[in-house]
Amino acid sequence: MNDDKISVFGGSGFIGSNFCQLYKHNTIKIPRNKREPESKQILYLISTIHNYNVFDNPYIDIDTNLRVLIETLEKCKDKDVVFNFVSSWFVYGQTDNLPACEQTSCNPKGFYSITKRAAEQLLISYCDTFDIKYRIFRLSNVYGVNATKVSIKRNALQYLCGEVVNNRDINLYNNGSDIRDFMHVDDVCAAMKLCMERSPVNEIYNIGSGIPRQFGEIMEYVRKKTESKSQFISVEPPDFHKKVQVKDMYLDTTKIRSLGFKPKKDIWRQIDKIINITKEKI
Repeated sequence: MNDDKISVFGGSGFIGSNFCQLYKHNTIKIPRNKREPESKQILYLISTIHNYNVFDNPYIDIDTNLRVLIETLEKCKDKDVVFNFVSSWFVYGQTDNLPACEQTSCNPKGFYSITKRAAEQLLISYCDTFDIKYRIFRLSNVYGVNATKVSIKRNALQYLCGEVVNNRDINLYNNGSDIRDFMHVDDVCAAMKLCMERSPVNEIYNIGSGIPRQFGEIMEYVRKKTESKSQFISVEPPDFHKKVQVKDMYLDTTKIRSLGFKPKKDIWRQIDKIINITKEKI
């Protein structure tokens, strides 16, 4: 088994494809239908992406986030591997203890959020049972100019930036006061790579900027930068959103900073890039 490379499961998605591009000489992209790793280090990104699948297919979060994970783990139990599992801040759910640290109690809502937390617990139990080393990465909101499947449900930052650039009115929940922790995909990939190289195993790591930012603050920057005619309309979140989503979240990143990690991408310069790319498409 290759000791120098990383087997990437889910390498065709937004984060996985960026990771494989950044570290193309150090990665092996595992085909979608394959479960067996080809190297000691594993980066596992196979996952659904939001809480709304319950309306169209209530089984997809369970099948994708749990069943496929166990199928992959079954191919790892007799091998000397380190299973690096990519999770999400969604597992914390609503909490008043911000920034959320790795020890913050988890109370997720919604099928995506719950199955991601269940996946973490299944992973820990399985790895303890079969003596497999692991790490869990809980990612903040990831953005980048090449984000895929941009919509209000996923990559809402890019989606709303595009609407403002195109002079379209946008709805902002709670007058844009909702707080998120945004981190550029390149920084996310660099943080995961650093953790795989330096951090202790059998631990959970928050990966984010650690900086709370309001949606409205960013949208106002885009409006002024582009002299947009877009109007911002404050609306109440829909009932389902209130039940499964979180109003405010940002992460305590003490653990990754203790490894020497510092984000390199300035959010305002990256928003400028998103603006320019959007303009080119008009």
